[in-house]
Amino acid sequence: MEKLVINSYEEFESYLGKDLGTSEWLEIDQDRINKFADATLDHQWIHVDVERAKEESPFKSTIAHGYLTLSILPYLWAQIIQVNNISMLVNYGMDKMRFGQAVITGSRVRMTAKLHNIQNLRGIAKVEIDFKIEIEGQRKPALQGIASFLYHFNK
Repeated sequence: MEKLVINSYEEFESYLGKDLGTSEWLEIDQDRINKFADATLDHQWIHVDVERAKEESPFKSTIAHGYLTLSILPYLWAQIIQVNNISMLVNYGMDKMRFGQAVITGSRVRMTAKLHNIQNLRGIAKVEIDFKIEIEGQRKPALQGIASFLYHFNK
């Protein structure tokens, strides 16, 4: 898979309304879920208690935290695009974010992205990306929404 390479605001703008690409698949295993639980202090049994989840969960397995799915967005985004000639990239916000389906432990996910909007804010590019985090073999995405980033292009 080849990354989209962007070198300027004008190049970025030329992709308005277009698909930007798709990341590689990433497996969400129990170790990743446990580490996320430790980092966020969220040890709800449905995420970390494998035996109880087999018995009591409607999924018959542990599942990834919804926010774990969200937190891998920058990693997956970096597989899709490389933006050159910037001094800084800042996460700006999320809009219309919806968790569509649980990510069952052992599933693989990937991200698809489309340029929703781009604005020049006094030399800073505010970029809004329509994204979906897909689950391999599933029709309904795990997560979708609009992610906003601020790209500070060099002058």
